[in-house]
Amino acid sequence: MKVQLQLKQTTQLSLTPQLQQSIRLLQLSTQELEQEVEEFLRLNPLLERADGKDGAVDSEPGAFETADHIETAEPTSSAEIEQESWNFEEGSGIGLGGQGEDEDEGIQDLRVIPLSLRDHLLGQVRLMPLEERDQELVATLIDYLDEDGYLRHSFIDLNSSVSDALGEVEESEWLVALRILQSLDPAGIGARTLSECLELQLLASHATEEDKRLGKKLLDHLEWLAQREYTRLKRALGIEERKVRELQQMLLHFDPRPGAAFSTAETRYVVPDVIVRRTERGWSVSLNEGVMPRLRVNQVYANILKKGVPGHSMSQQLQEARWLIKNIQQRFDTILRVACAVVERQKDFLERGEVGMKPLVLREIAEVLGLHESTISRVTVQKYLLTPRGLFELKYFFSSHVGTDSGEAASSTAVRALIRQLINQEDIKSPLSDQRIANLLGERGFQVARRTVAKYREAMHLPAASLRKSL
Repeated sequence: MKVQLQLKQTTQLSLTPQLQQSIRLLQLSTQELEQEVEEFLRLNPLLERADGKDGAVDSEPGAFETADHIETAEPTSSAEIEQESWNFEEGSGIGLGGQGEDEDEGIQDLRVIPLSLRDHLLGQVRLMPLEERDQELVATLIDYLDEDGYLRHSFIDLNSSVSDALGEVEESEWLVALRILQSLDPAGIGARTLSECLELQLLASHATEEDKRLGKKLLDHLEWLAQREYTRLKRALGIEERKVRELQQMLLHFDPRPGAAFSTAETRYVVPDVIVRRTERGWSVSLNEGVMPRLRVNQVYANILKKGVPGHSMSQQLQEARWLIKNIQQRFDTILRVACAVVERQKDFLERGEVGMKPLVLREIAEVLGLHESTISRVTVQKYLLTPRGLFELKYFFSSHVGTDSGEAASSTAVRALIRQLINQEDIKSPLSDQRIANLLGERGFQVARRTVAKYREAMHLPAASLRKSL
């Protein structure tokens, strides 16, 4: 075997730490960015929040770049897109939304702790004249309720969870404990099925005895009710159509998830990254200054390093602080550029709503801005636009296309809006089938197959025609 040496030249892209940080910051949401900034502030003493005094500190010449004003293409109509730029220099900070340090530190952080479903139910049980054994059995049932207030476990499963002091628990004892639990507020709690949950609320309601009797019979045929089998329901209950409608409306007012109101899930608030306003010149696109961190380099340390004072080896931390500030600036610049390009493309949506949405893919915006598709993808996830029509994630404005008779492409979002519009306007006694909807869209110039209509309808959680039928 002959041994040979070969030289091969290859090209390999190497990501510098600064570029890696830039990519990471770009894909973070606003909340995640704030957490990242807090971590950097904790670890790097050369980085600090700005105090809001413009020009209070001299910047180091050539150390930082100022964000240029990003111009949009020449407007082709009165709906001109304006763009507000923002500048940065060392010592003056980024944005306008800092955290004040002169707040009253004596005020404690007062928070309202929501009452859990378990505590709400146990509070009622403690006020009842029950034996200790019964109280413990009811408490066990409460512990096994799911977040909607249902009991999904069998009594056999529960036997293995009771304390040894109770010994063996008979099924009759569990049934008594269950009846006690189901008598508590809110009505419907402790049900094992949807039908039982609605029946408990029916019995606790102010309905007449006759309506309660008929309502219980209607719940025995809940599947027929879900399938809009009104003819069979009238025959089974022996009543007229008007009475079936009244009973149906009564059941619709009950809560199928009585325990959900006590859910401890924390509410998440979405803060817009970009704000779109209508002005006399057209549409104005600007960054939300409230989410832009105000950061600067600590000038005391920076001046020490500039003078070359012996004993201080913090040059790396100084460079990291500058990288972070510059990368945050670049992050918001990129978000603003992408938002402007999207608004320019989707002006009809802002004017007319969903029916005016145009088909758009990442590649189109990438080509306009001279960026990579992966960059556009990172920008559109968890970045939000506040418009006169509501708050939308940037990726909402990107959708596939369907053909039209004119040869132009239409957005799938616009087609879905038209489908919803047709269903909302249909005769509930004779709802539109998917094929009929496809034909109506065809009359408007949209080439949509029946299976596509069905797919879009299901994606919007709209039931089929047979389930939309009403009396």
